[in-house]
Amino acid sequence: MKKLPVGIEDFEEIRRKGFYYVDKTGLIGELLENWGKVNLFTRPRRFGKSLNMSMLQYFFGYGCDAKLFEGLKIAGESELCQKYMGKFPVVSITLKDICAADYKTARAMLCAIIGNEAMRFQFLLESMYLSGQEKDQYRKLIHVGEPGEPDFTMTDDVLAGSLKTLTVLLSKHYGEKVILLIDEYDVPLDKAQQAGYYEGMVTLIRNLFGQALKTNGSLYFAVLTGCLRIAKESIFTGLNNLRVFSIANVRFMEHFGFSDEEVREILHYYGLGEKYELIKTWYDGYRFGDTDIYCPWDVVNYVDLLRSEPDALPEAYWVNTSGNDIIKHFLQKTTAGTKKELELLIDGGSIKKKINQELTYRDLYQSLDNLWSVLFTTGYLTLRGKPEGDMFELAIPNLEIRQIFVEQIMEWFREETGKDSSSLDALCDAFLSGNAQDVEELFNAYLLKTISIRDTSVRKGKKENFYHGILLGLLSHREDWWVRSNVESGDGFSDILVESEEKGIGIVIEMKYPDGGDLTDGCKSALEQISRMGYETRLLQDGIGKILRYGIACNRKKCKVVVEI
Repeated sequence: MKKLPVGIEDFEEIRRKGFYYVDKTGLIGELLENWGKVNLFTRPRRFGKSLNMSMLQYFFGYGCDAKLFEGLKIAGESELCQKYMGKFPVVSITLKDICAADYKTARAMLCAIIGNEAMRFQFLLESMYLSGQEKDQYRKLIHVGEPGEPDFTMTDDVLAGSLKTLTVLLSKHYGEKVILLIDEYDVPLDKAQQAGYYEGMVTLIRNLFGQALKTNGSLYFAVLTGCLRIAKESIFTGLNNLRVFSIANVRFMEHFGFSDEEVREILHYYGLGEKYELIKTWYDGYRFGDTDIYCPWDVVNYVDLLRSEPDALPEAYWVNTSGNDIIKHFLQKTTAGTKKELELLIDGGSIKKKINQELTYRDLYQSLDNLWSVLFTTGYLTLRGKPEGDMFELAIPNLEIRQIFVEQIMEWFREETGKDSSSLDALCDAFLSGNAQDVEELFNAYLLKTISIRDTSVRKGKKENFYHGILLGLLSHREDWWVRSNVESGDGFSDILVESEEKGIGIVIEMKYPDGGDLTDGCKSALEQISRMGYETRLLQDGIGKILRYGIACNRKKCKVVVEI
């Protein structure tokens, strides 16, 4: 049985070493039939961009081994294969690893990436088709610095013209125009914006791309990939031959990510058909053009886990590939209206927003409108229905992304409440004194500030989890308290147990989420459960003399608190 290619982005390795491959070679034919001189594909991270670029390199590049494509869709296009397979010099670079804290280091990384790619063509030094001056131009691309200097040092002029120079030299050597592939083109700009050297990096990338992609007679065509479509005024100035295929376009929609049929085939192959609905709930839901798409990174990772652990629950794999800073920026700018919209999205609803698909990294966090656009283009939100001009109906794609939002909301709330220690002290003191009315008023005030989450992903009896988490975070403010959650005590597990050793007081808290909205009945039920299950047992065993029993019922942004002493 074939292995799953977890984290492998090299097409040749996948094909030669017997990994499972979801056939995306249809991209080749469609790319040639829908001709464009410069093609930009924008997709969220981990949707197969790099693997597709590797596939293009192996197909078009000189020395192509036709066996790599045997049995795949493109092999059935015999005329196309005969005309294009292995017929071009290909220059391929990825900018995804340019992650530096300053411009100088980022520039050196770019020099190294282009220099390493140029090193693949050292035969140019012996080419009978190049003049001595042209060979000297090539030497400047592969120059290794002296001790103490960074490798592949280039002057600004050499670096700006490096990709064009390489394409010109290869074209002259082979007598054939060159295909240029640039993967994750926007990563250096993202990192530069975060680190504060954006203007310098924009100028560098603009000059590099301008020479390589504009009026380059040695270029057959170019393909670029990235997460965002960067405004033409930023780095594509004057590039009139650029065609952009975003997640809102119908063309090429099925070539990035997995379709429903492809996921079913994977599960059938590994004998995991019974996991289909679970995988669909967690990892499906993206809408590219007019096609529903699964995140391939999630599917491959989870299926690989299921092969060794058949009962394993789904995990949020996609979230671990980024810091999810965009949601943090979004939450920091939320208004009362935005909170309502976010609550609607988390509850499974949708909202309509004006989407700008052409931004600069400098503008991303300048307004809430821009942040909605970034959440859409980077995969945190997806399209429902068809766009009406620039108005898009947006929704959270699936359970994994919903979980990311919930976790980030909880973290944001903890940070916000932590800024007001006096209010937290007042809440904790009210709990310790048995003042149910003050506890209720203060906790209600916090609930009004946060973003309500109805946990629709769990069974009916566990919908209090959100409120449990909020209160647990608030009580954890007191460093002199021992606060425990879901601890075994008596005949069950108490929601929250608190011990104040200094005061000799213990607190038992049971929380309820009455679907019918009867908060009084919810409090009564919580107190009855504390008594019935003997939740105070652990506190008594710890020598606590005075115990306060709290029944707390919550629904949306309201709570009721009852205490028994």
